[in-house]
Amino acid sequence: MSLPRANRTDSIRPFHVVELLTRARELEGEGRDIVHMEIGEPDFTTAEPVIRAAMGCLSRGLTGYTPSAGLPELRQAIARHYRENSRIALDPARILVTPGGSGALLLALALLVNAGQKVLLPDPGYPCNRHFVLHLDGVPVAVPVFAGSGFQPEVQDFAAHWTDDCVAAMVGSPSNPTGTIIDESRIAELRDWLADRDAALIVDEIYHGLSYERDLRSALAVRDDVFIVNSFSKYFGMTGWRLGWLVVPPGYEGAALRLAQNLYIAASTPAQYAALACFTPQAHKVFEARRQAFAERRDYLLPALESLGFRIPARPDGAFYIYADCTATGMDSQTLCRGLLEEAGVAVTPGVDFGDNAPRDYVRFAYTSDIDRLRLGVSRMAEWLERARS
Repeated sequence: MSLPRANRTDSIRPFHVVELLTRARELEGEGRDIVHMEIGEPDFTTAEPVIRAAMGCLSRGLTGYTPSAGLPELRQAIARHYRENSRIALDPARILVTPGGSGALLLALALLVNAGQKVLLPDPGYPCNRHFVLHLDGVPVAVPVFAGSGFQPEVQDFAAHWTDDCVAAMVGSPSNPTGTIIDESRIAELRDWLADRDAALIVDEIYHGLSYERDLRSALAVRDDVFIVNSFSKYFGMTGWRLGWLVVPPGYEGAALRLAQNLYIAASTPAQYAALACFTPQAHKVFEARRQAFAERRDYLLPALESLGFRIPARPDGAFYIYADCTATGMDSQTLCRGLLEEAGVAVTPGVDFGDNAPRDYVRFAYTSDIDRLRLGVSRMAEWLERARS
């Protein structure tokens, strides 16, 4: 006798960066020192004002369920955040607090996708996006994007892959894995093009707040009828708290609430009370200092990687990633990353994690370690590459 298993499990690829991190931890357990440039998790711990808020919540016994859409005061704080940062008057009723940004994306896709319907996804892109579509028995459609357009899709890219059973498209800004930002004018063009075809636009803004050359407004400032996925993990530094939010277009509030009630009841109560402190002046000062630290790391690592022979075809404007062409090393990305980890003690993510668009040619560097560790990683890579070429 054999037990049943859903066919979708055969379609879900491994999350290579997690497997790579697991191997890195094994090596550290054996006494090896590993420089981590693989995982998209900042090295900063949760800010002290946020921790104090969580402790206060626990000491007051605030540990029961919250409303499924989230604490009203947190939804109001998020709405104020949009008003102050993007000059948007957003009704808090359109905001649903979710278990992480992943919960927000799952909720958005559940609102939009029926079995067999298609979602357009830029390639390279965050790997879990396509897997969420598959989980809902939808069809993810990879749309190759290239350095010439900042690894961001243009209307002609979506048009080349459009069929009548497409119901949505997704963009990320700043993007994972490239760190590039999509211009407001292009957001408007994409949304209008999709609206003409009765399709939705989902914008992943999980890395909002982490931009370095320019202020970045939410896509909601461009078009009101988009789905916005965001998170407290990256700019706000609450990765392990698993808290995010979804903004839905007007008219979707009731359906989104019904889904939230049934899918997860409510997001973590202590995490929500802790997140209230993210919008205080004290926490903002901490987050802005960390943003400056990320900018300094990027400005060190970009020329350092180029000096090693990596090519950076699209300069990252945000997030904390550099997507680098590794072809000059003479190795494909997986061979390179295995060698760097096992022999040089440097963990880097191969392009295979991010789709099928030239994955052998690219690696992603995350500058989520401090500059001294990055310098050590660059030194180790230089020595290892020199040996590999000789």
